Amino acid sequence: MLPALAFRTLRTAAPRCLWKFAWNFGLKGMLSVERFKRRLRRGEYFPPFLYLSIINSCNLRCQGCWVDVEAPRTSIDLATLNRTIREAKAQGNAFFGILGGEPFLYPELLDLLAEHPDCYFQIFTNGQLITEKSARRLRQLGNATPLISIEGNEIISDQRRGKPEVFRRTMRGLEHCVEAGLLTGVATSVCQTNIDDLLSEAWLRELIGRGVHYVWYHTYRPVGPVMNPELALRPDQLVRVRKFVVEMRSRVPIAIIDAYYDHDGRALCPMVTGISHHVSPRGDIEPCPILQFAVENVRDSRGIFATLRDSSFLRDFREVSGRHTRGCVVLERPDLVRDLVAKHGARDTTLRGTALAELDAMQPRFSQWLPGEEVPERHWMYRFAKKYWFSDFGAYRDVQHDAESKARALQSGLTSRPPKNPDTTSRPSVLT
Repeated sequence: MLPALAFRTLRTAAPRCLWKFAWNFGLKGMLSVERFKRRLRRGEYFPPFLYLSIINSCNLRCQGCWVDVEAPRTSIDLATLNRTIREAKAQGNAFFGILGGEPFLYPELLDLLAEHPDCYFQIFTNGQLITEKSARRLRQLGNATPLISIEGNEIISDQRRGKPEVFRRTMRGLEHCVEAGLLTGVATSVCQTNIDDLLSEAWLRELIGRGVHYVWYHTYRPVGPVMNPELALRPDQLVRVRKFVVEMRSRVPIAIIDAYYDHDGRALCPMVTGISHHVSPRGDIEPCPILQFAVENVRDSRGIFATLRDSSFLRDFREVSGRHTRGCVVLERPDLVRDLVAKHGARDTTLRGTALAELDAMQPRFSQWLPGEEVPERHWMYRFAKKYWFSDFGAYRDVQHDAESKARALQSGLTSRPPKNPDTTSRPSVLT
């Protein structure tokens, strides 16, 4: 698998893109994690990877989206973005995720990338606004990879994304990226309507045939103003996704990313481990993209390093979440999220102003933490990389949750969610 992937990538990607990936993301990314680990030993937190949502606007209306795409356009000004990235670079950071909305609606996106040739950017996009011209410019820069979201076949994509012709236009953007020699990825939010189509070797082979270099499978999370819980996966399907990813990594010459498991297959949350936090289009520093509450902002006078290092709100989120679950705290314990928001007086960072009401409407459900169902990495490369640069970094050493009770709930046939309104004050529920 690895030799075939390497040969295909060397043959299809532009040399400048390969060099920037290897140096800015590969070597400098590993060094940034090593610096992160040294900070942890000193009791300091500053994430080696920052995710920046630079604009809220989008040309699509996807099911289950938590971004305020209907609200008036809001974005981080270029000067603030540049200052934030420069301050993070001073701490050894070199990798940044760029999100939206749709990042290609940000007029100065390419100027931002050009300002930081010593960094590497992953752009989360629907691909529809990537023209031949913009793809050629990305090739000249070499320091960015488009991660194009595809939610299913033509029928499912158009249904999920809220407009006709979505699949065709997205594939056209994908073709522009591949033809320009960009390192190109495809992201899929796996849900009930696309799991059978896209969780298949045939789909991966099709992407390889189209020139895609890597894929990112993540599972649908019912959050936001229109949660669509009927799209969420059952625990047995979550295990199915994990097994598929591990198996295909050893069989198919395409890189497969996941962000919620370590080398032994144990669940983790990047927010809890401290490896990443999120900045909203208004500059608010949030625990992660789906937790839209904040106390601090990147414009705070202390600078982003001191702001994140000293944030009691973010520290509490990491520590309290890590004591109760290895999974997604907002899915499993929305009550804890509400308590933390109230304790710190965190503000609702959505433009719609309904984040607390949405939190109250959520019912606890299982996420990626499924005790007894761990699937360790098989391929030596993924296992090695995760062990040293994407583990839990000791974040769960004080965990107090009752894994046995949760495992019993799984074995007893509870396949969609825990009992409604668990009593979290008198005894641990299946999610504590």
